[in-house]
Amino acid sequence: MWAVSTVTMLVLAGILPDFQLQSADGDSATHIAMTAALGAGAFGLLSALAWPLLVRLLLLVPALVLGLLVFFLNGSLLIVALRLVPSGDSEAAPETAVIVAAVMSAVASATGAALAVRDDDAYRRRLYRLADRRRRALPPGPSSPGTVFIQLDGVGHDVLLDAVGKDLMPTVARWLGHGANGGGTGGADGARASHRLTPWRTDWSSQTGASQLGILHGSNHDVPAFRWYEKAAREVMVCNRPANAAELQRRAIDRTGDGGLLTADGASRGNLFSGGADEQALVLSIATKRRSRENRSRSGYFAYFSDPANAVRTALSFTAEVGREIGQSTRARARKVRPRVSRGGLYPLVRAFATVVERDVVVAAVMGDMLAGRTAVYADLVAYDEVAHHSGPRGRDTEKVLERLDRALALIENVAEHAPRPYRIVVLSDHGQSPGETFRARYGLGLGDLVRAGCGLPVPRRARRTHSGAEARAAVRAALRRPVEDGGEQHRPSRRSEPIVLASGNLGLVSFPDVPHRMTKEEIDARHPALLTTLANHPGIGFLLVRSERHGGVVLGAYGAEIPLDQLDDKPGPLEAFGPGAADTVRRTHSFPNAADIMVNSAYDEADGEANGEVLAFEEQIGSHGGLGGAQGKPFLLSPLAFSAPVDDGEDLVGAEHVHRVLRRWLREVSGPQVPVEAKPEERAA
Repeated sequence: MWAVSTVTMLVLAGILPDFQLQSADGDSATHIAMTAALGAGAFGLLSALAWPLLVRLLLLVPALVLGLLVFFLNGSLLIVALRLVPSGDSEAAPETAVIVAAVMSAVASATGAALAVRDDDAYRRRLYRLADRRRRALPPGPSSPGTVFIQLDGVGHDVLLDAVGKDLMPTVARWLGHGANGGGTGGADGARASHRLTPWRTDWSSQTGASQLGILHGSNHDVPAFRWYEKAAREVMVCNRPANAAELQRRAIDRTGDGGLLTADGASRGNLFSGGADEQALVLSIATKRRSRENRSRSGYFAYFSDPANAVRTALSFTAEVGREIGQSTRARARKVRPRVSRGGLYPLVRAFATVVERDVVVAAVMGDMLAGRTAVYADLVAYDEVAHHSGPRGRDTEKVLERLDRALALIENVAEHAPRPYRIVVLSDHGQSPGETFRARYGLGLGDLVRAGCGLPVPRRARRTHSGAEARAAVRAALRRPVEDGGEQHRPSRRSEPIVLASGNLGLVSFPDVPHRMTKEEIDARHPALLTTLANHPGIGFLLVRSERHGGVVLGAYGAEIPLDQLDDKPGPLEAFGPGAADTVRRTHSFPNAADIMVNSAYDEADGEANGEVLAFEEQIGSHGGLGGAQGKPFLLSPLAFSAPVDDGEDLVGAEHVHRVLRRWLREVSGPQVPVEAKPEERAA
């Protein structure tokens, strides 16, 4: 590396006018080469010694700001290194020093194979060095296997199968024996499978907040949607708001009585919730804690950027991704692709964060956990979900993301070969995504406008757009220490009599804040006689769920359909189009104390089959999830054959809480009984 840095410095000195390695009178080639060698050595030594200390001093700086400061600090170290060269003839302008340091770090990074995720000799040697360093620093690891859970956010079961069939995900295809049939031990070419693929069915609230809370903490009770209004607290709850995520985690811990899936030597990386792990990085539920060195919510960023080569590599990839998104959105507009949503403003930066920064930092953290020999690691990669919201679940944009996610899985698999203990890798998703244009685009008004019209209230000419619930936006805001959706959500109604209308993909929630209890159908009809009829008969709405004084709860549909919940199995009515299990999920949500006065699910068109069935999002998304209908409710679980089967033959894997029980069983199989750990006091604090 030192020789490469020396050559790089010599080349840059010949190219950049403000960077010189010789005196004004000129020096011999030998003297210049010696100056470059000493400068490169001093720069490398300063980077190794001073950089970790500088990063520690910057622990209170927002994580993404640190990513930018890396370049300026790196340039400053280069200037200091040049001043330490005995000849005293080397100098560089500050702005030039930043460029030179960045190029040197990038070249060193590329030469060391840090830019690659494929299995080449240079990369293997680097892994051996990392593993050997870990083994010398730590006591011998246990012989029992550790488990790594990788969540591919938003990737549906059928999307994964299609990607395998198109050779977009060769790592997953190899694990499935190239057959991708989810059951056999060999594929079409005779290769032996190492994993099985199992679909599972989400709850009605098919979104990360409900699914991941259930998977990690064993309970997603009373999480009716991505966002909902709680009448007792008079507050809008949002799953990706850090304070609300902390409260939801506390409630789940209180309900289950233990800390979560990861309480035994676990690590949580890039998630909404901790799962009870002692090691946490980029976890949203702890992002609101007091700023201090003990606040580990963003520690993954600092650990990653402590190597300046990482910062340079990620910055280059970030810039390329921004350009890729601008090019793709420009082509979509030029070709008048439909459906389409706005992809301007800050979205290219948000997408680049999700597909580059978050991926790189989380994967690096998982690598570190494996080399440290941790027992259980759960990490979330949000790249596909963010892109699919704006580009659609299927297409060239998302296919490229799936290819890069597969390379990340290959990287994690390679690291497992050098870890101090064997590892079993489980890949799963929290939900899928269903395509379809937005409700507003098709009908010219949003759900809130329709509700106001049904209540006899004036409808604004230009209605406010509903905010997207994409997970990456919350991660960006947490990294910048900005409140999630601050000012974007209506925490208090402007008038007590006006309804609050919230959206979670194609699931809508209508609440009347001036009524302290959940209103009944009879009360709503008495107050707004046209509202329920207006909603139920609208062609963009599939069904409504409301409380009933007579029946306890009823599902309403078009043409006066009104079916009590206890009769849905025999007479599904408007729920028939939403497939098996719809009635059970609706009944379960009806039991939640914070279910909305009116739960609204959009229409669902299954004309092209379940995998391509379309819904109408109440948010500005053409790939959405959050309600019932299509691929959004059918995620996957890809598990090693060494584990017991998730469910018996003929049984279905239903609900995030069921997935939690399966994962906990697998941890017991490899490490013995997982003793429930009592929650820490701060986790129980409201």
